[in-house]
Amino acid sequence: MPTFSESILAALSKHTGANSGALKLESPRDPALGDVAFPCFVLAKERKQPPPALAAELAAKLAGEFDDIAVVATGPYLNFRVARPRLAREVLGAVEAAGARFGGSSEGAGKTVVIDYSSPNIAKPMHVGHIRSTILGASLVRIFRHLGYRVVGVNHIGDWGAQFGGLVVALRRWKSQVDLERDPVMGLLDLYQRSKEALKSDEQFQREAVAAYQELESGREGEVRELWRWVTEVSLRGFNATYKRLGIAHEHVRGESWYEPLLQATLERVKAAGVTEISEGALVVMLGEVDKGLKATPCLLQQSNGTTLYATRDLAALFSRWEEFAFERCLYVVGGEQKLHFRQLKAVLQRMNEAWAARVEHVDFGMLLGPGRVKIASRKRGEVLVLDDLIDECVEEAAKVIEEKNPGLSTKAQVAEQVGIGALVFNDLKRERIKDVIFDKREFLAFEGDTGPYLQYTHARLASILRKALASGDAALGAEPDFTALENAGEILLRIARLGDVTRAAAAKAEPSELSQYALSLAREVSTWLTQPENRVLGSEPRAGAARLALVRAAKATLGIALSLLGMAAPEEM
Repeated sequence: MPTFSESILAALSKHTGANSGALKLESPRDPALGDVAFPCFVLAKERKQPPPALAAELAAKLAGEFDDIAVVATGPYLNFRVARPRLAREVLGAVEAAGARFGGSSEGAGKTVVIDYSSPNIAKPMHVGHIRSTILGASLVRIFRHLGYRVVGVNHIGDWGAQFGGLVVALRRWKSQVDLERDPVMGLLDLYQRSKEALKSDEQFQREAVAAYQELESGREGEVRELWRWVTEVSLRGFNATYKRLGIAHEHVRGESWYEPLLQATLERVKAAGVTEISEGALVVMLGEVDKGLKATPCLLQQSNGTTLYATRDLAALFSRWEEFAFERCLYVVGGEQKLHFRQLKAVLQRMNEAWAARVEHVDFGMLLGPGRVKIASRKRGEVLVLDDLIDECVEEAAKVIEEKNPGLSTKAQVAEQVGIGALVFNDLKRERIKDVIFDKREFLAFEGDTGPYLQYTHARLASILRKALASGDAALGAEPDFTALENAGEILLRIARLGDVTRAAAAKAEPSELSQYALSLAREVSTWLTQPENRVLGSEPRAGAARLALVRAAKATLGIALSLLGMAAPEEM
């Protein structure tokens, strides 16, 4: 049996002659007008009719098409309202049939999306500056995968560049003065910070650092390469422990060094395109021809001493990714402060007439700030605000709340970890990504309001109802559902049905907040519905109870999927 949307589209196609695949339904601005709407503007333009006249004409033709779908013309729109028993039967049946794939699709079949996210620098612990890229990128990976795309998550770690020359010299000079056995990452951070100071004032240190980096770039095996490999290995161990905690696994960990063998070929490729020139001994690409705003900011590819730059390595990575994956989209989840860099990269590709330049996208985002829009307050190690410290603080605060609210919970430690991390993740994703995120533990760890714990608590509450029904042997469990009992649950049913549309919108815009706001709306609607006495689920008339239990089951499943796509756990108890 076709779904109500398919029935509506088929009827519209029959009476307009248009292909049903070209017809689009949308949600009415005012839910009181109907469940779905068909805007008549495009079709009316083709037919040279006023949209309201076409809407009225089609409403008359469709009046006898359905037994359980009402059709009303409202201005230039056709509005459809589905009888609640049919709406419930189809929506709840679809959730049950699709399981964890509900809201997903196969639209991405045969297409690849590359997502570059997180990308910390070696020789330092992951700090809070990485949290937004990490959380946003991981959510986009899940969202695109749910839509059937092959997703390649890339961790483009910063393991190359002139700064490593300074670190090598610092290791030579001061290795014995730091603890590289007990806490190697923090020991390396100490040396890195010392090297930064020495580079400002010590000419001999500067000369040695330049020589070390030139040796690193030369490819010669020796002390410099050996030290660089050790630093990379130690750093990756630290990163992976944090990623495991956040439930993240990249498909490829490819640092800037991975593209080192491709740098010369990259330079030759850009030169061969005829877009380079020499400026003060350096190799540059002038960009004003394709972007007037970049007239004064050429892209620098190679310095006069022969060393490459970040832009060179990013171009090498882009060429490599295109040749390996022929991506549909290549997303760089990087903060807004790098807008100029990615604008330059795209301008270089445009000057080279690369047909796939438009598939490269900078997914930018705002800053992470503390209350009062000041620097985030967290324990410091040196000058770095360590990400693991931040996560620990959230989990510790969540544990206090859980101890207060449910001291008898047997899985308090596990749930505290889920809630603390979930609160942090949701706080990052609940607003449009370009907006700054305010880190206020008192606010985002609350179990009420627009928070992650509120969503997780709603999921646990729905799970509790289902457990109680099973434990009590509620008569509704074996009854045939009477879906007329869900006459007042239309908004919830329609919200559930729209998960797929929301997921597609989140992917199209690279905007996980679409899902965050969806989850909040669903949780609020379900919570409000449950508080109404006429919607009593347990101990009600069996057939009505069966319908309400089916709604609870579907709402729980749908909310769980939304949480999973955002990167949050869905606890069964809290």
